[in-house]
Amino acid sequence: MKHNRRAFIKRTAAASTGAFFTSMSQTWAQPLPNVPAAAGFELLFMATDWGFKGNRDALCAAAKKEGYDGIEVWWSDDAKAQDELFNALHKHGLKVGFLCGGWQSDYKEHLDVFVRHTEQAAGNKKQAPLYINCHSGRDHFTVEQNSAFINHTDKLSRQSGVPIYHETHRGRILFAAHISRQYMKQFPSLRITLDISHWCNVHESLLADQPDAVALALERTDHIHSRVGHAEGPQVGDPRAPEWEPALNAHLGWWDTIIASKKKKGERMTILTEFGPVDYMPALPYTRQPVADQWAINVHMMQMLRKRYQ
Repeated sequence: MKHNRRAFIKRTAAASTGAFFTSMSQTWAQPLPNVPAAAGFELLFMATDWGFKGNRDALCAAAKKEGYDGIEVWWSDDAKAQDELFNALHKHGLKVGFLCGGWQSDYKEHLDVFVRHTEQAAGNKKQAPLYINCHSGRDHFTVEQNSAFINHTDKLSRQSGVPIYHETHRGRILFAAHISRQYMKQFPSLRITLDISHWCNVHESLLADQPDAVALALERTDHIHSRVGHAEGPQVGDPRAPEWEPALNAHLGWWDTIIASKKKKGERMTILTEFGPVDYMPALPYTRQPVADQWAINVHMMQMLRKRYQ
């Protein structure tokens, strides 16, 4: 019975939404109008290992096959894990961005881990990362404590030449739009990874009431996590579904602004397609079966945005 129910759901969903997805994807994928790219503009798409079932070689092979330029993964200080990663990157000709962060509730322990990992990632001799993306600090640390993370990465980025960004993420320094605005005002050199889906969730809105904070964030963005959030969560079930069109359009509007600016300035832009697995992905009750295919959604987002921003 469980198998039959799952098969029925899959057949019904495919039959009812296939035509819609085709027409909508044609609309979403329209190139960004009237924005010529200055010399130096480069757009690179990164695949996530989040939810991927397989080793580093399998991940890199899959990413390369789909047309990604690289992968974004957590930095590991384990030598064997590093060798596996760098061998796979070299074999498949992919670039890399590293995630660095800490989870400790104690400020000093957290900062110590953060400093060690960011320095290792920036200084590794096997393959320089395109960037380091930081899950930095905690929302309950003081402003002074969280400022230490930003001061550290500002210095490290200047010394190493590796761009370092702080992600707009729940539970971290930049967990909310109004708080992030204060840090961006305090630190003019602060550059960010925009995962604005988190702010939609935190503020239970599509942020129409916080235009100043959003505008400043768009100006400071050098890397995008292209997950679509909504007022009640950081990830819609499937961005191709008609019920999520308003949320998708809001995110496309924010991303369009960033890409237009990068094209005008002739700067590099990186985008990670980061729709996640269950429990970010909604699941059917009792079975924990995801309501959509995570990998397929991320590939769809990459292809759609590449065409849109060509």
